[in-house]
Amino acid sequence: MLKPDGCRWRSLNASLREQFGEKVYKLALDGGFTCPTRDGTLGTRGCSFCDGGSGDFSVPVGEDVFAAIEAAKQLVAAKGGRKYIAYYQRFSGTYAPPDRLKTLYAETISHPEVVALSVGTRPDCLPDEVLSLLSGLNRIKPVWVELGLQTVHEQTAKAIRRGYPLTVFDDAVKRLHAAGISVVVHMIIGLPGETLEMAVETARYIGESGAEGIKFQLLHVLEGTDLAEDYRKGLFRTLSLEEYIRVLEQCLEAVPPDMVIHRLTGDGAKRGLIAPLWSADKKHVLNEIRRAFERDNVMQGRAAVLSSDKE
Repeated sequence: MLKPDGCRWRSLNASLREQFGEKVYKLALDGGFTCPTRDGTLGTRGCSFCDGGSGDFSVPVGEDVFAAIEAAKQLVAAKGGRKYIAYYQRFSGTYAPPDRLKTLYAETISHPEVVALSVGTRPDCLPDEVLSLLSGLNRIKPVWVELGLQTVHEQTAKAIRRGYPLTVFDDAVKRLHAAGISVVVHMIIGLPGETLEMAVETARYIGESGAEGIKFQLLHVLEGTDLAEDYRKGLFRTLSLEEYIRVLEQCLEAVPPDMVIHRLTGDGAKRGLIAPLWSADKKHVLNEIRRAFERDNVMQGRAAVLSSDKE
């Protein structure tokens, strides 16, 4: 059975239209944060795949938060939006003194056209004081936290230098939900050494965690990363488009039918992209994904529902 919007998955766009009554656009912002894997707390080189905190398209926020929001709006102005989600995307958006976070995020949600706040961060960067802050803001406008999990497999996590065990993620989701905050989880498909079955295990685990949303991300090999060095040495290969779609299909069917799918793939900055080069044409990739879903009769949650029925 198709979703209410006629789609084979519960898209973020459909979910936002239900909540806000119209199309809502994300504004990618850079709050000037860092990360414990870069500031010396856990390391200085970051995760092996990271070239700078996934913020190539984000607008730096200085002293004037509203000015940054207006600048970010200009990047999507051609789309004609009236409502926006302020998304603090780069590095760890809760890894700063609570007073600074309070000032930044309170001013952000006070913008009349910002209808929600999304904060990207790590599960190990959520002290109680920050959770209390986010919970308070959530009573003013919706707040969700995006957690970079990437994989549930500890061997892979160590190889990419994630810097925390899976139990930290489990605890973070419970504490965020206790604070009334929605959770979106990021996973990467195509990590070195991971099989199709391993990726599906990660998707299923995220689905069973109670998180409200998930982002599926293709592994990109980017200039300036340790992953790029390994790729050039021939230590691993990236997925073809057909392989990626095959894994994505099974991951989508493994998560609950009501989970919001925030992303089916992703695009790194073309100037630094080494592989896979096919990912640079995002429109073509998304068209191929949709075509394959139709051909293969893919339906979000099918495997999750069957598993539940067996229990």
